Amino acid sequence: MQEDFSAVPRVAALSAKRANNSANKGAKIGAWARGRVEGRALARYNAAMKTTSQDILDALREQGCAARTTTHEAVFTVAQSRAIKEAIPGGHTKNLFLKDKKGRLFLVTAEAEARVDLKRLHETIGASGRLSFGSAELLRETLGVEPGSVTPLALVNDEQGRVSFVLDSRLAEGEIINVHPLVNTMMTSLAVSDLVAFLADSGHETRVLALPEPAVETGETREPIPS
Repeated sequence: MQEDFSAVPRVAALSAKRANNSANKGAKIGAWARGRVEGRALARYNAAMKTTSQDILDALREQGCAARTTTHEAVFTVAQSRAIKEAIPGGHTKNLFLKDKKGRLFLVTAEAEARVDLKRLHETIGASGRLSFGSAELLRETLGVEPGSVTPLALVNDEQGRVSFVLDSRLAEGEIINVHPLVNTMMTSLAVSDLVAFLADSGHETRVLALPEPAVETGETREPIPS
């Protein structure tokens, strides 16, 4: 498929919807303002206003991307998803939503079976100090998805550009990548180049890096809970 690098953003439809949502938010928040709107309730409200999986699939189709989506039972870990992934060609992922010592956020999309050395990963991606996993609440606030449904496609919800994206070089070397379209009951297969272009239109650069693996003598490290 010939890539379209026209000046019209491929995520124009998503941007238009978010603009409409923002315009409606003032009226809707009035009901909340009649009572005391606490931080967590407001965070859940804001997350609910973000892009849906159907928005993502519509945008991919409208931009002419040859994406194919498969529906399956809900999965939450790499182990649970192995049987499903075996039936779908292309590169499969696990996604790590991380925070460094200065509060900077990172989404690292690694090959599904890769062993990533979390003790050294901060050096590779340029983070400040050791990395920790971002909370479920922070995940909803920034990417608008639930734990178990983390995906690079959720970066379209990061309108403030808080999250830096890193793609495992092993996945970048392949032609097809499989990712959730914001929910863990579906898998969308698309060209790696289309994913990179889609994210670029949302204002997110893709950094392709070789992720560090733990040394053999250190033994097994704790496997992150990916999606």
